[in-house]
Amino acid sequence: MQSCPPPRIIDILRHGAARAPHAPALVEGGHTWSYAQLLAEAGTHAARLQALGVRAGDRVMLVAENCVAQVALLFAASAIDAWIVPVNARLSEGELAAIRRHCRPRRVLYLAVSSPDAAAHAARDDARAAAAGRDELHGGVLAGPLDDSCEPEPVQADGGQVAALVYTTGTTGQPKGVMLTHANLLFVAATSSRLRGLRPSDQAYGALPISHVYGLTSVMLGTLHAGACLHLAPRFCAATLLDAIRAGVFTIVQGVPAMYARLLALAGAADVPVPSRLRFCYAGGSPLDPSLKRAVESLFGLPLHNGYGLSECGPTVSQTRLDAPRADTSIGLPIPGVEVRIADRAGADVAPGAGGELWVRGPGVMRGYYRDPEATRAALRPDGWLLTGDLARQEADGALFLLGRSKELIIRSGFNVYPLEVEAALNAHPGVVQSAVVGRALADGEE
Repeated sequence: MQSCPPPRIIDILRHGAARAPHAPALVEGGHTWSYAQLLAEAGTHAARLQALGVRAGDRVMLVAENCVAQVALLFAASAIDAWIVPVNARLSEGELAAIRRHCRPRRVLYLAVSSPDAAAHAARDDARAAAAGRDELHGGVLAGPLDDSCEPEPVQADGGQVAALVYTTGTTGQPKGVMLTHANLLFVAATSSRLRGLRPSDQAYGALPISHVYGLTSVMLGTLHAGACLHLAPRFCAATLLDAIRAGVFTIVQGVPAMYARLLALAGAADVPVPSRLRFCYAGGSPLDPSLKRAVESLFGLPLHNGYGLSECGPTVSQTRLDAPRADTSIGLPIPGVEVRIADRAGADVAPGAGGELWVRGPGVMRGYYRDPEATRAALRPDGWLLTGDLARQEADGALFLLGRSKELIIRSGFNVYPLEVEAALNAHPGVVQSAVVGRALADGEE
């Protein structure tokens, strides 16, 4: 009896091409790639990666901004069991160097054609000279020098094989490599696609950086998992997006609250919603202000759904449901398959409705931090619980509300003061545009 191959994210493309080979998968710069074309592109890149000396278990650092070649390379690395290390080309030279030192990639690839910043990084790495010969990949990707000292990681013949190494600084300031497996990414992609009610006919907006886990999994992989079409944009432009929405290009928009704030500033006050084909708007990535939520809902005539995640969870933990939009700024219910706890500093469950640290357990939780066993032990319990470092409370109906970061908690007269709640109150005043609340040390341990 022939065994099934291990699950890999390249299976998303294979299934899409088998189901509807000529259906549009990606749009970039007015050109459309079908699922069959994108799968062929990924195959071409996989062969060329191997020609460049990339082996299973090697890290491949990809410096890019959103484009088709970036997506194809992500799937190509998956096909040969290499670890992709997606990096935003807009990071500084020092930030790239720190990530490179830590992950020790076999190759660093630069997508210079679609990103001036990637081109600048490539020039510093002498990738231009390499691109003139055999190291130029299909699609205008430049390859840096081969690192012969790179040691490949062991390959796992199941979903536990690492697919992506996503770097996050969090609150420490030091880059940490989050090891996300194929199983992690496939779980979040499938669940995100299902909860958003995505259909093959949907047209989704894709300016959230694919180098970030939100853009990688929820947006890109989730959209392609549904057989829908993703319109790639290397950078967010409020005017371009607003024009496209008015023209009926998109049915799905996902973004961070700051993107919606830019759209509101551009559109101005409107007595009637902007005409569109939108059927779903979603915010994530940072706390959602109540006044911003109300204004966006008025602008588009749709609920603005909200959610929460972090890189260590691939990223989605919770989100509001399509059939039950909320008037508040809850981050929604835990997604199916994910467990949550609200714990005190001793790790015990708090009273119902009380605030505490949010713990998460489920199929999206990372394998650990790369080459950082101490940080992994601090974040992951042996029984699978991840300590997020975020403060939250859970209401009787299961809805979660963010309260801030555990390190930002303010202690006053024995009471816990959550910065996010104070900021929400301040921001509700018409004279306040934005606020930030921090604790200031006083005598006797007060803040």
